[in-house]
Amino acid sequence: MKRPFTAIALAVSLLAGLLAGATPASAASIVEVTGFGTNPGNLKMFRYTPDGLPAGRPIVVALHGCTQTAAGYGTGAGWIQLANKWGFAVVLPEQQSANNSSKCFNWFERGDTTRGQGEAESIAQMVRRTITDTGANAARVHVTGLSAGGAMTAVMLATYPDMFAGGGVVAGIAYRCAASMMDAFSCMYPGKNQTPAQLGNAVRAASSHTGPWPTVSIWQGSADYTVAPMNATELAEQWTNVHGIPSTPTSTDTVAGYPHAVYASGGRTLVETYTITGMGHGQPIDPGTADGQCGQAGAYLLDVNICAAWHLSGRWNLAG
Repeated sequence: MKRPFTAIALAVSLLAGLLAGATPASAASIVEVTGFGTNPGNLKMFRYTPDGLPAGRPIVVALHGCTQTAAGYGTGAGWIQLANKWGFAVVLPEQQSANNSSKCFNWFERGDTTRGQGEAESIAQMVRRTITDTGANAARVHVTGLSAGGAMTAVMLATYPDMFAGGGVVAGIAYRCAASMMDAFSCMYPGKNQTPAQLGNAVRAASSHTGPWPTVSIWQGSADYTVAPMNATELAEQWTNVHGIPSTPTSTDTVAGYPHAVYASGGRTLVETYTITGMGHGQPIDPGTADGQCGQAGAYLLDVNICAAWHLSGRWNLAG
């Protein structure tokens, strides 16, 4: 995201910066898929399918931040690298400037954050198309994103909880924090404090689904002055309330030196938070090819010696 913000349009953009792409170490490539549905949100669909991918494998939907491209984010965050390593399809929705001048997903517009409508429905149609095309396991679909893409991740988890087994929200916003572009500014910074019940009720009202609910992994930089750290707290309160578990962690530890809190029930992690101490606004990455490493450094792709995509892949058992 750009900062400081000089206009409301920039303030609500959740800019995440342009990413430098790279060619995957495979004959496969990121390709555009057309005709995937009625596409009421007027989004573009890109997809990466590793060569020789068998049926029954998982899907990851990766949502870029403002001004970014689908391919740039998918590569920079490490998802293409991990798809090659472990074998899963990556769905890469892309915003168009006709919808938002900064190419941000419209996470604050009711018409795009309601089940069956707008951008949310377009993304759901991309998932359905990919299940049909690749024979993917419909029970192993996950969604993640950065900034505006992180906020849209929360939208997808709330509006299509029956579609996603889990989500990873990076520098994002709780579902229905904002109801308009003007409202989004205060959600981003300094953030809005709602009760866990208010937050959970917003999710429960988004569909007729009654459970089970997706697991949620929340990633936030402690020095983020674009999306305030309190948004991670709001997200944790929203999803612990939805899961019907306390909003206090059942355990805490450190991962790569960073605070990690787990909210579990029956021995299963339902919600978790990673606080990346000293990190500003961006996607945590750790470039390299060793275990635990992924991503390519760039604007808002921050080398902080932990790769969110790797840890999300482990949480979702994408290698299995």
